Amino acid sequence: MKENKKTALIVSLFVLVGIPVIFLMISLYTGNWGFLIYSIPPALIAGLIGLILTTQKFKEDKTTGK
Repeated sequence: MKENKKTALIVSLFVLVGIPVIFLMISLYTGNWGFLIYSIPPALIAGLIGLILTTQKFKEDKTTGK
């Protein structure tokens, strides 16, 4: 089965950066900053976990020659 490492990297970066930006726009529009404050921790957790796992897989494949 082919792994989509590039797609995983793009998705993890979107979660890490894109989700807080979307909630920043919502917060600016509504004036309720709770949206932004409560979106940052889950985005950081999910984005960093995905980013770490993806980069580890890239390094593993580079050392094995895949």
